[in-house]
Amino acid sequence: MIKYKLVCNDCETTFDSWFASSKEYEKLKKKNFLVCHNCNSHQVEKTLMAPKLINSNKNSKDSLDILKYNTIKKTIKNYQKFIKDNFKYVGENFAYEARSIHYNAKKKKKGIYGSASKKDLKELREEGIDTQMIPWIEDKDN
Repeated sequence: MIKYKLVCNDCETTFDSWFASSKEYEKLKKKNFLVCHNCNSHQVEKTLMAPKLINSNKNSKDSLDILKYNTIKKTIKNYQKFIKDNFKYVGENFAYEARSIHYNAKKKKKGIYGSASKKDLKELREEGIDTQMIPWIEDKDN
């Protein structure tokens, strides 16, 4: 398989397409089977593109990506620890408990956390109840 970056000479749309081989591309081009998906023109040609080289050594970009991932993961874990230490876990009852706190002035105003559906969160926002959604990472490090 080979991937080519193609351009329509009529509307200047660029797009990628896969072919079984370079000969297959030439065959389809000769038979006028290459068509622009944007304007249906047959004036489609290959453009210049750099080949993707596979390097067996660790790429510095991969190392940088792993470093960024680990930094973000550590930050999220710190947020989770703070939340667990300072807020009450209410599980699946989050929407109910949030409404109870909001509408009952006598109820203690301690922060809560738990699970809620997108629909529940939307309804809470519409009622004027401030909620935040954060990513949650389960402890599955082995």
